[in-house]
Amino acid sequence: MTIDLRLSEWLGAGWNHPVAPDVARGALGYSDGAEKVRQSIRLILQTEPGERVMRPSFGCGLTQFLMLPNSVATRALIQAEVSRAIDLWEPRVEVRAVTVDTRDDDPALVIITIGYEHKTTGRTDAVVLPVELQEAR
Repeated sequence: MTIDLRLSEWLGAGWNHPVAPDVARGALGYSDGAEKVRQSIRLILQTEPGERVMRPSFGCGLTQFLMLPNSVATRALIQAEVSRAIDLWEPRVEVRAVTVDTRDDDPALVIITIGYEHKTTGRTDAVVLPVELQEAR
C-alpha cells in the first residue's frame, strides 16, 4: 500500500472504522485520505451523544428520530442535526448540502446524503447513509 504523505497530512490516516483485520496484510485495516474522512463522517452519524465517556457530546443523535413519522418535519429536523454534527465534529470538510429523502417503496426509510468539500484540497465528495424510521401515517 502506498500512502501519499501530503494527502495523509491533510486528510488524516489511521485504522479503518470499524476496526477489523486486513487478512492479506496480517494487520489491522488501515485507510487514509478521502476514505478516512468518509469513515469519520459515518462514525459521527452513527454515534449517539453520551456513548463516549471521555467525549460525551460527540456524535449526531439520530436515534432520537426513530419511531417518529417519516414526515417533512422529521426529515427537516434530521437534516439540521446532521449539518450541525458534521460542522461541529469534522473540521476537515465544509458541508455543501445535506438532503434527507424518502423512498416510495419503503416509507419507513430515509436516505441521508451529505455533500461536502475537503477544505485543504477543494475535492468534493459525498456520504450516503440509510436510516429506518417508521411509516408515515
